[in-house]
Amino acid sequence: QAQLAESGGGSVQTGGSLQLSCKGDALTFADYAMGWFRQAPGKDREGISVISAQGGLQIYADSVKGRFTVSRDNAKNTLYLQMDSLKPEDSAMYYCAQARSKWPGAIVPASWYRAWGQGTQVTVSS
Repeated sequence: QAQLAESGGGSVQTGGSLQLSCKGDALTFADYAMGWFRQAPGKDREGISVISAQGGLQIYADSVKGRFTVSRDNAKNTLYLQMDSLKPEDSAMYYCAQARSKWPGAIVPASWYRAWGQGTQVTVSS
């Protein structure tokens, strides 16, 4: 099973920015699409973005479209999530996940993913 590790979370004020990183397994990272999810206390895990294996295709949830940007550097086995114009409702634990194909074509449910990181906390204060 792939090993994934997120970093970059923290506390910011409304309107601020953060960049999350997710380091993956060199043996499998470039073979699969990657997704970002988040989960706030008492809420379901929400898929917010997915990027194809080679990085050329991305999809965003409406809740983050225009504010978040997903990218990847396969040479570094690393996935990124640039988060701008942060809002208090963006506060959550953020997770990266490895998909089961090169491009799922949609923000598919969490059960569709084959490996997960441990999460990194993002807190946005008003």
